[in-house]
Amino acid sequence: MQTSSDHAYPDHWEADVVLRDGGIARIRPITTEDADRLVSFYEQVSDESKYYRFFAPYPRLSAKDVHRFTHHDYVDRVGLAVTVGGEFIATVRYDRINGQGRPASAPADEAEVAFLVQDAHQGRGVASALLEHIAAVARERGIRRFAAEVLPANNKMIKVFRDAGYTQKRSFEDGSVHLTLDLEPTEESLAVQRGREQRAEARSVQRLLAPGSVAVIGTGRTPGGVGRTVLRNLLDAGYTGRTYAVNRAFPEDQTEVDGVPAHRSVGEIEETVDLAVVAVPAERVPEVVADCGEHGVQGLVVLTAGYAESGAAGRERQRELVRQARSYGMRIIGPNSFGIISTSDSVRLNASLAPQSPAAGRIGLFTQSGAIGIALLAGLHRRGAGLSSFISSGNRADVSGNDFLQYWYEDPDTDVVLLYLESIGNPRKFTRLARRTAAVKPVVVVKGARHSGSEPPGHAVPVTGIPDTTVGALLRQAGVIRVDTVTELVDAGLLLAGQPLPGGPRVAILGNSESLGLLTYDACLADGLRPLRPRDLTTAATPADFRAALAEALVDDACDAVVVTAIPWVGENGVTESGDGEVLAAALRDAVTTAPAKPVAVVHVEMGGLAEALAAATSTRTVPAPETDDGGPGPGHEGRRAVRTPPPAPSSSAVSAAVRYAAPAPATAPHASRIPAYPAAERAVRALSEAVKYAQWRRQAAEPGKVPEYEDIDEAGAARQIEALLGGVTDPRGSTLGPGATQELLGRYGISVRSALPAPGPDDAVAAANRLGYPVALKTTAPHLRHRADLGGVRLDLANEAQLRQAYRELTDVLGKPEELQPVVQAMAPRGVDTVVRAAIDPAAGAVLSFGLAGAASELLGDTAHRLVPVTDRDAAELIRTIRTAPLLFGWRGSAPVDTPALEELLLRVSRLVDDHPEVVGIGLEPVVVAQRGLSVLGASVRLAPPPARTDLGPRRLPSY
Repeated sequence: MQTSSDHAYPDHWEADVVLRDGGIARIRPITTEDADRLVSFYEQVSDESKYYRFFAPYPRLSAKDVHRFTHHDYVDRVGLAVTVGGEFIATVRYDRINGQGRPASAPADEAEVAFLVQDAHQGRGVASALLEHIAAVARERGIRRFAAEVLPANNKMIKVFRDAGYTQKRSFEDGSVHLTLDLEPTEESLAVQRGREQRAEARSVQRLLAPGSVAVIGTGRTPGGVGRTVLRNLLDAGYTGRTYAVNRAFPEDQTEVDGVPAHRSVGEIEETVDLAVVAVPAERVPEVVADCGEHGVQGLVVLTAGYAESGAAGRERQRELVRQARSYGMRIIGPNSFGIISTSDSVRLNASLAPQSPAAGRIGLFTQSGAIGIALLAGLHRRGAGLSSFISSGNRADVSGNDFLQYWYEDPDTDVVLLYLESIGNPRKFTRLARRTAAVKPVVVVKGARHSGSEPPGHAVPVTGIPDTTVGALLRQAGVIRVDTVTELVDAGLLLAGQPLPGGPRVAILGNSESLGLLTYDACLADGLRPLRPRDLTTAATPADFRAALAEALVDDACDAVVVTAIPWVGENGVTESGDGEVLAAALRDAVTTAPAKPVAVVHVEMGGLAEALAAATSTRTVPAPETDDGGPGPGHEGRRAVRTPPPAPSSSAVSAAVRYAAPAPATAPHASRIPAYPAAERAVRALSEAVKYAQWRRQAAEPGKVPEYEDIDEAGAARQIEALLGGVTDPRGSTLGPGATQELLGRYGISVRSALPAPGPDDAVAAANRLGYPVALKTTAPHLRHRADLGGVRLDLANEAQLRQAYRELTDVLGKPEELQPVVQAMAPRGVDTVVRAAIDPAAGAVLSFGLAGAASELLGDTAHRLVPVTDRDAAELIRTIRTAPLLFGWRGSAPVDTPALEELLLRVSRLVDDHPEVVGIGLEPVVVAQRGLSVLGASVRLAPPPARTDLGPRRLPSY
């Protein structure tokens, strides 16, 4: 692309953005090649909008105007355009000015800004998106303020500036409103930006899930094949919109297929199609996309394979598919997708290869694998669970799990979100969105490709360098329920969708099998729950006995949840009695309807009909939330609506067996819900354990922790030191600071490191000890021996010169020469527990703070806890309590507890340093000896590098291709 400026074309300013109505537009710099586009754009702007822009009638642009508006230096004069289909729909321009409002160059830091949006595209959020991007460009070029002159009648433009969230001043001068915006991002401007992002991306998903019309492109002329199957599934699901079959091979006289209007192209359809399902060979997809884009299609579901999953050529084909679709403002699910489903009664959309549309329910399901999607749909259907929506993203080239988190966050028809992920394209954004969504409804994730160390085939995403255990810890910090298998995903989803959240970890166990009760008891202990003593109802227990025992357990204040265990009743002839499952299900549901809302799970062994009967909901009313201390609803019920259907009619065997059940359940119980049933105690308890941990996170998230301020932190001094240290660094990977610089930088954040004096010879060691004072420690600092006391590289409690010389001699005799060992002498610290504190920057996930105990055992077992930076006081407290060896810090086996508040403060100070200065890309404090009072940092390293790009803080944009 040619430009007339002295600066290279800034292609990093190009961005695809989602607008308020869910459509896509492209923002890019204006160049000299855009003259004709600019003139055409201006001709389509109304006279009123032109008047608002130029404060006078301005019917057309002169040649001088066109030259001025298309020639920029990309520093002092910048113009951006918003394009759809390659044509301008809006422009923005800034010109740097001095204090007198005259054109200027740097160091002037103010610019005059002006917008123009085509009337047909006003109200789509175009100007708001442009303001975000032109402000980011201005900050990059050293501009700190925007000035704008707006006519008082131009309310839309005044609102754009007013609602942006920037600090601003407003005055009325010479008949116009003079606005000055400070471009430094604020909490409010960031919140505004993310709020607009959420609404826009949610709307783009809604357009895909609730189209008014669908065209299946590639519908076969004969039954069978992918396209014809999708068309059949659409019709069988009772899709409420208009459906069209499209195939260029249709004869000209063919007018319908399966009763659906048939066309040879989208252009032949008389109305605008909202959604196109593409099922044609990969080589034909570009012409199909062009046909759809030129005729106003809003979104594509591309079932076609042969893209990035097939190799380098396919990856380039996938990039071109995304670029082409976005140029027309369309979003894509796929390619290589299995399809999408919405069970909303107003849509009933099954645009997928799933032969049977799932029942309506409260679970939203997203999967990156078609095969796993098939398995999950079958598993949920088999266990009676319904879905609100289902998405198989395939290669996830455009629409991703992040987009659906934006949608499900406020979707009133979804109570639980289930995700099967093989890659996370933008981990920072994912954890942010997951945290917000998890605050109102559960998010359950199972992640495939955890240990491959590379992106799955077809997924063009950055590969994170952090281990899977760290990813899991960061997801838990965001409130995500992380499970290991798709079976556990279904198990947890059933419990969370059908039951209230538990108020705590106390679990009552009751049933007619003592052995099954004990297995459940053991499983509870293994998963960190607090089980009460199992109640054995004996094998003679009737459904009425179960009902009474369950009702009693639910009203018990010492119980937060109940697990019911059941085995079949056996008659006198040794044959299992038929119908017992249905009767027992009715009894359990009846007990639940009249008791406080607590979660109930059932573990059964070969109880015919029990799981199916329990899955049938019986209430048409919302399950009341358990009250909290302030009388409000408890966690897990915010915004939840219960959509229930009557249970199936009992079988004749169930009726005959009901003689033993004296209190049959009413036809519509007050607040019964689906009770999940599990074939094994371990599965039920694992699901309940995840619900307990999630409920606890919800309670804590309601009162989030704080990032404390410390008066002794010298942030400005640290910034100056870092700038000076990086000034001479030419390696983009950065460099590790020497001991002196490390101590100085850490000291600016109140982190004191004990001095370690070099001891190249025994006399030097003695001199160092005399300076520090006995007792001392003698340590090697060679990389292969550092922090390896088990190899003999550390000698402690040397009380005098004789002991020091002997230790020095033994060290060099056994391990090597002094120049190889690099020994140092350090004053002894008070006895305590040795710990390790680290912070590192991952390009994909961001800054991560880690904590664990020092030593080979913790390292071998991977017993390390992780949190995303910035860390709050609550995060710091949880960090040191999450590791399995945490009891050693709190007085294990009669030892004295150590000073954990001092340790928490150290974690918070390290977090602040990394968060305040992104140039600090690595910190290691090892060992940190935590004593009964205070702590000592005995070793420290700091690595500096140019700060990595923070895509999550810039203006909103879709991933680039």
